[in-house]
Amino acid sequence: MTHDSDTRTKTATDETPPGEPPEPEMEWIPGGTVLMGSEEFYPEERPIRESSVDGFWMNRTPTTNREFAAFVNDTGYTTVAERDPNPENYPGADPDALVAGSAVFRQPGGPVNRRDPSQWWEHVPGADWRHPLGPDSDIEDRMDHPVVHVAYEDAEAFAEWVGKTLPTEAQWERAARGRLEGTRFV
Repeated sequence: MTHDSDTRTKTATDETPPGEPPEPEMEWIPGGTVLMGSEEFYPEERPIRESSVDGFWMNRTPTTNREFAAFVNDTGYTTVAERDPNPENYPGADPDALVAGSAVFRQPGGPVNRRDPSQWWEHVPGADWRHPLGPDSDIEDRMDHPVVHVAYEDAEAFAEWVGKTLPTEAQWERAARGRLEGTRFV
């Protein structure tokens, strides 16, 4: 998550942070230009384009189950994975198949077609952030692990609760690449 600092005007080339981090677990990501998109993989990622990003603060680590549990306990929030899908959003779908759950990774038995994620992801009814592998699993021994099965709207709600925002795609690319533009991560 990111935090906007208004202690000084930022520019797209900010190298030094504007003072101390708003919170100890945050890291300053200097501004700059980031290349977004790809010509190699999915058509919707085309074309490669440049985007300028101002410097920003970002959490050093992902949100943990413990942190997300505090949010849910405080607000009563129910995640997307915990809600049955609305049949109106899935015309023609078998109503019995529209049950709360999420995609769980299944180790493939051999080589897979990387364009067919169904070869390693399986929709598991009852899988959610509290039950990461399905209804018979729990997070009791995983409280400090990153929270999983959280949809974008869930992450937005959590970020708002802690007084932060989610990074934009350009901010995420800038932070994730660490200035290694053009490096291929597979």
